[in-house]
Amino acid sequence: MCAVKSSFFTKNTNLIREQVKQYWNSSHKWLVNTPERALEEAYQAAKIIKNIESEHFGNEKISPDSGIYTDSVMSYWVVSLNKNLTIIKAKLAEFSLTRSITHSSSPVFLDKLNFIDQVIAKYSADELSVDAERLVARDRQGYPQVSSTIPPIAEPLQINRDKVKKQPDSSNIDANKVQPVMKKTGLFPRSIGRTFNKIKADFNPQSEQQVVNNYRISRNRTRTAVKFLAMLIIIPLLTQILSKELLINPILDRVRGENAPEIFLNSEMEEEALKELKSFEQQLRFNNLIHQAPLVSSEAIEEKVKNKALELAEEFIGKSNNAISNVFADLISLIAFAVVIATSRREIVIVKSFMDEIVYGLSDSAKAFLIILFTDMFVGFHSPHGWEVILEALSEHLGLAANRSAIFLFIATFPVILDTICKYWIFRYLSRLSPSALATLKEMDE
Repeated sequence: MCAVKSSFFTKNTNLIREQVKQYWNSSHKWLVNTPERALEEAYQAAKIIKNIESEHFGNEKISPDSGIYTDSVMSYWVVSLNKNLTIIKAKLAEFSLTRSITHSSSPVFLDKLNFIDQVIAKYSADELSVDAERLVARDRQGYPQVSSTIPPIAEPLQINRDKVKKQPDSSNIDANKVQPVMKKTGLFPRSIGRTFNKIKADFNPQSEQQVVNNYRISRNRTRTAVKFLAMLIIIPLLTQILSKELLINPILDRVRGENAPEIFLNSEMEEEALKELKSFEQQLRFNNLIHQAPLVSSEAIEEKVKNKALELAEEFIGKSNNAISNVFADLISLIAFAVVIATSRREIVIVKSFMDEIVYGLSDSAKAFLIILFTDMFVGFHSPHGWEVILEALSEHLGLAANRSAIFLFIATFPVILDTICKYWIFRYLSRLSPSALATLKEMDE
């Protein structure tokens, strides 16, 4: 008995020792690989910043003075910049700490560190905070991109005078509060500085090469965006057709052919077949009565009606099989669409930039026209008829009975929700992105 207990204890001890050893080896391997992993993440964040600079700011630093963008678009780039700079800072700290522990080194480290230093050398914490505060302040106040400098300065000065009267010792605080406002607006509109910078860039000997490079970047971005949008349409469509014809239809024909198939998937199919059969029988009898056809007996008419019923049965079996195969083929095409979206993050960013460039390039009247067109089409007075046609076609495609109550309930709720979202978007964002487009939209509505 003691020998058995001793053997059991020895086995458990060896097992625990192996588990501890495996845990120690995995932890040691993770710690050894941490410097390389942290540096790689910092390097990828620096590459993202570099790509944004090259694609949207002409290889200049990400700043409101380097690109002609609206405040909302510029705030998007500043947030992305701050996020990646934070990642770089955290990962470089992790790299330094773990490298001092593991004493690991590699020639690749120097190249990546040199690249990271070149990217982050353009940015300082003070500049980023000033840019971010300037953009956030503009977004809150709702000023346009090029505005007069008197209103933003006059209001804070009036408020600060009131504070000085109440607190005589707060002159330093008052000066500090006025200074960011001066940085935010400046003595002249920023468009004047951009004009001078543009003239200076035109006289630059390398300006022609920069124009060519920017054209190539824009052309590659447009090609990538168009190809990706075409892939989003072609790949799911081809997947649906090929999976239906090569995989699902043969399986359905074999499964439903061996058993007695259900002819009708829903009551609407049965009513349609019965209506067509009655119309065929009445047409035979009518032609027989007016002598437009040779007189036939009732038995012959019954025989023709029976043959027609068999033809209708085969036809609706095919429709039922087609509806069932549509369900599975659509699911497969949705999976293919999701795979394309999940594996194309870079292309999605390029498409978003491409669409932003197109939208911001439209005139105010064109923006207002498109908004009115789409809102009237989907949430306007005549939109319920379009939604009814779409839902009935979708029900027929999937082999479902078109429930009129469900369709009317959908029409009574979804367009209203969509209309509320559109009005909120116009009120919340369009008034800030393009006030002139909002004014044009109101005039066209009236």
